[in-house]
Amino acid sequence: MNTHEYDAIVVGSGISGGWAAKEFCEKGLKTLVLERGRDVQHLKDYPTMTAAPWEMPHRNQIPRDQKLADPVVNRCYAYTEDTQHFFAKDSDHPYVQEKPFDWIRGYQVGGKSLIWARQTQRWSRYEFERPGRDGYSIEWPIGYADVAPWYSHVERFVGISGNYDGLDTLPDGEFLPAWGLNCVEKELQKRIKAAYPDRDPIGGRCAHLTKPKEIHLQQGRGQCMARNQCYRGCPFGGYFSSNSGTLPWAAKTGNLTLRPDSVVHSLIFDDEKGKVTGVRVIDRVTKEATEYFAKVIFLNAATLNTNLILLNSTSKRYPNGLGNDSGLLGKYVAFHNYRGSMSADFEGFEDSYYFGRRPTTMMMPNFRNVKKQDMDFQGGYMPFFSASRGRGNGVSDAALGAELKQANTEVGPWHVWMMVQAETVPKETNQVSLSKDQKDEWGMPLLKIDVSYDDNDEKVLADFYAQGQEMLEKAGCKNIRISDSGQNPGLDIHEMGGVRMGKDPKTSLLNGFNQFHELPNVFVTDGAAMTSTGVQNPSLTYMALTARAVDYAVKELKKGTLS
Repeated sequence: MNTHEYDAIVVGSGISGGWAAKEFCEKGLKTLVLERGRDVQHLKDYPTMTAAPWEMPHRNQIPRDQKLADPVVNRCYAYTEDTQHFFAKDSDHPYVQEKPFDWIRGYQVGGKSLIWARQTQRWSRYEFERPGRDGYSIEWPIGYADVAPWYSHVERFVGISGNYDGLDTLPDGEFLPAWGLNCVEKELQKRIKAAYPDRDPIGGRCAHLTKPKEIHLQQGRGQCMARNQCYRGCPFGGYFSSNSGTLPWAAKTGNLTLRPDSVVHSLIFDDEKGKVTGVRVIDRVTKEATEYFAKVIFLNAATLNTNLILLNSTSKRYPNGLGNDSGLLGKYVAFHNYRGSMSADFEGFEDSYYFGRRPTTMMMPNFRNVKKQDMDFQGGYMPFFSASRGRGNGVSDAALGAELKQANTEVGPWHVWMMVQAETVPKETNQVSLSKDQKDEWGMPLLKIDVSYDDNDEKVLADFYAQGQEMLEKAGCKNIRISDSGQNPGLDIHEMGGVRMGKDPKTSLLNGFNQFHELPNVFVTDGAAMTSTGVQNPSLTYMALTARAVDYAVKELKKGTLS
C-alpha cells in the first residue's frame, strides 16, 4: 500500500477521534489518525502524575507574566502548573474574538480527553424532541432509540459509575458501582425530593472505574484512587481517555497509523471525480505540506477546529467551504451557560465526615420545558450540587506557625454549593468564519468567533437562581449566596454546532448518520455535528454518535455507496 493511502482518515485524536480510530481498526480498516499536536503516550508522557506539591517550582501556581501572556487559558479551572503542558496557549494559537469568547484547547494526542471533567449522562428522548417540538432549532434526524444501543456499547468500554435511578428524563446506562453521597447530601436529597416530587436529586455519573471489569483490565486500566489529580494524566488509568483506552486498543489491531504534529489544512475535493479524496496536512514542526488519501474521512478535530477546516476546504465546486451549498457552515453555534452558582451554610452533622476526593457530584435532571414548553424561556437546565466541609473551623486570619497548624486540625462547618449547566439556543448569528487577512504560522486563516449570550440565557439564569434558592431554603440551608461568574462563552468548553445534523439539506449539513448530505464519504462526529446542546455533559453522546457512524460507514463502504 502506498504510504499516503488508507482506508479511513480520522482528523483528531480526542474523545470522538479516539473512538473513530478504535471502531475502524477493529473492523479491519487501515486507519490514519491525524493530530495537530505533539505525541502523548499513556504513562510515559504524564510528567507530573505523581509529583508532590513542593516539587512544583511555583507550588502549582502560574507565574504572573504567563497569566498576562495567556489570559484566556488562565481562566480555565483546570489550568495550573501541573497541567499546563496539556493546554494550548492562546499566545501560540491566536484567534479573532468578534465578541468575548474563551476558546480552551488541548493540542496533543488525546486532545482534551486528558483534561475533561469526565461527567457522563445519556440524553433522554426529550433532548432530541424538544428543539423541534418547541421551535428553537430544526428537528433532530434521530431520536433516543437510535442512539441507546450505542450509548451501551460505549459505556461498557469506557467504564461509567452510576446508580440505576429509573428516570425517563435521564436514562440509566451500563454502570459500574456509583460513588456514594455523603450524609449531608443524602439529607438534601431527601428534603428536596419531599418538597418537589417531580424533581430528582441523584448521584452523579462519571467515567471513572470504581470496580474495573475484564474489558477495563484488558486495556491496562485500574481502579480510580480518588486522588483529584486527573488533569495530570492518571497513572492508574482510573478515568477514561483516548490515551489510556481507545488509541492503544486501536493500535494493537495493527491497523492504526498515528501521525502527531499534523495540522490539517483542508480536505481535498477532486473536481473531476466530484468527491473528497483526501486531506492536506502541514507539518507542525517543518511546515512541509503532505497529502493523504482515503475512502472515508471522519472529522473529529473538536467543534471549532472542525468548522475551521471545513471553511478552509474551498474548491471550484465549493468556493464557500466544503459541502456549504446551504450557506449554513459555521452558523448556529451553541454552548452551555455555566455562569450561575450559589453557596450556603448547613447546620448539623458536625460529627460526620467523608473519605476520599470523589470525582463527581450530585445532579438534578432538567425539570423545565420537559414534556412541553411551560416556561417563558426555551430549553432547560441541569443543576449540580454538593456538600462538603473544610479545615480550619472557619479560621481565616490565624497567625502562621503553631496557631495556624492547630486551627487546621479542626474540621470546619458544612457548606453547600450549587451550579447550573444550561442549554443555549442555537442562533444563526452565533457563528464562526475565517479571517481574510490574518493567518497562523502554518498558513491557516485565523478563526473569527462571533458568539454571545442572549435574553433567553438571562431568563434561564433568573429561573435557576429563583428555584435554586427556594430548593436550598426548603432543604434547610442558611445564608444562601448567589453568584454570576460573568464568564465568557467558551469557558464552559462545551461549544457545539456549525455543521449540524438534520433531515433537510437546505437547513442542515449532515444527515442522521453524521454524513454530509452532499458528500457521502465525509462524516463529522464531534461537537460540530450537534443540532442542539441539551443540558447534559456532551462527551458521551459524541462517543456514541461516532461509534454509530463508523458502523454505518463501514457497511456503506462494503456496499460501494461511498465512492
